Order: sequence, then structure tokens, then C-alpha cells
Amino acid sequence: MKTFSFTAASPDGNVFKGDAARVIVRGTEGDLAVLAGHIPFVTGVKPGVCRILLPDGTEKKGRTEGGILTVDTESATLLSGSFKLDEE
Repeated sequence: MKTFSFTAASPDGNVFKGDAARVIVRGTEGDLAVLAGHIPFVTGVKPGVCRILLPDGTEKKGRTEGGILTVDTESATLLSGSFKLDEE
């Protein structure tokens, strides 16, 4: 499974930084998934759940108040006013 570098950051700093196999968020036009090698784009993100599928098959979930997602072929970054990972 191919991976890419994913960072989720808030004004408090990086909340998540690492490799991901897939990231799912609610964009301004609906839910979207980012995979390795995705075409570059920028979109607004609505408040909701962000799901991060890790290379080992486990999943982390976090809540965002919204923000902006930037994607290029090797990485993606979610900048949010508030991002909190759910407790394990």
C-alpha cells in the first residue's frame, strides 16, 4: 500500500504528522479521500471527522472545526483552527 506524508495542524502546533495510506475529510463540496499520488489541489474543509488510515491498517480519527486542505503528489496538510485526535 502506497503512503504519503500527512500533517494535521492547529494554532497549537502539529496534532498529527506521519505517513498515511488514506485521509478522509468533509470538503466544501462533500466527503473526499486523499490517496498517495493524488492530483494536487486545495479545498476548504467543513467541520467534522477526519479519518486517517495508517500504513499498518489501523485508523485514527480526529475532529476539526474546518480549515483548509492542501494536497500534492507526495504530501497533504490540513490546517485547522482546532483539531483534536479522538482518545484511543
